[in-house]
Amino acid sequence: MFVALQSLDVLTTLIGLQVGASEGRTFIGNLMRVGPLNALLISKIFAVLLVSLALRFKRPRLVVFLNYWSAAVVSWNLLMIVMSGLRGNG
Repeated sequence: MFVALQSLDVLTTLIGLQVGASEGRTFIGNLMRVGPLNALLISKIFAVLLVSLALRFKRPRLVVFLNYWSAAVVSWNLLMIVMSGLRGNG
């Protein structure tokens, strides 16, 4: 689930940026100076490290929380893509 959500986050963020949405997360926004794909890949490395630490220290609830957070981010990205499309057609 974690890998799928992270992949969807990268995909929806890139699509959102392409249709005119902006990055809402400050950390990722600052990383965008190195390029959108590079910034997203760096953020995913941090996400994998965080989940690895959570599993190492037997904190599975943190992984569940991160999955819910990622699902919310992907949902937000999809909403921004739809809204950008509506603005473009209106």
